[in-house]
Amino acid sequence: MTSDIVDRGGLSAPVEVEERASIKLWHRLYGKYVAPRFRGQRMALFQRLMQVSDRERIIDLGGAEDTWKMIAAEPSVTMVNLWGEAYRHSRFVYEIGDACDLGHGDKSFDIAFSNSVIEHVGDWERQRRFAAEIRRVAPRYFVQTPNRYFPIEPHYMCLGIQFLPTTIFKKLLPWLSLWGLTIRPSREEIDASVAEIRLLTKDEMRELFPDAEIIEEKFLGMTKSIVAVRR
Repeated sequence: MTSDIVDRGGLSAPVEVEERASIKLWHRLYGKYVAPRFRGQRMALFQRLMQVSDRERIIDLGGAEDTWKMIAAEPSVTMVNLWGEAYRHSRFVYEIGDACDLGHGDKSFDIAFSNSVIEHVGDWERQRRFAAEIRRVAPRYFVQTPNRYFPIEPHYMCLGIQFLPTTIFKKLLPWLSLWGLTIRPSREEIDASVAEIRLLTKDEMRELFPDAEIIEEKFLGMTKSIVAVRR
């Protein structure tokens, strides 16, 4: 067994999994064909709504440099993740830390940003702490998360599996999801993955971000993602 980071949003802890071709294939397929399309559209929305300039100081919780190459502006970006190696490069700073307990002062940044991360930080209490930290460190923010009620569970690419009881969810996941059919996960991998994800509803996002505008990101006429925005 070797340590392989299972990237499901940028803030979840490393999971010890067997480094095999099927896992690499899943990340390659998802990273090449699924994520870029929606991320590109989302960053265009971010740029339009937030009117980002080169002077902005942004904190990105669970992010990576590639995301910030999708917009024309070149703001200073501090990225916070649970693992990796801290560095400073050009306009980017990479920090190791817990986004539910940031080591930055109040209003240290102009904008707080998070893309598909809040559903990975843990239970409802940790999601509340995550939201509180975002609202504390910046006066403006943009926080996106997949919609729990969208028919397809986005992490596993499976129709409706998120609505099943957890025990049934786990049993069916290897056979009904694209994730399961591609990776062929062990029981330990399934347990770790399912425990990590807690999808949110529109009402829950309103509760977490009461001073935000809630925007619905549509796909085929349905709400695929929910974005909490304070401009």
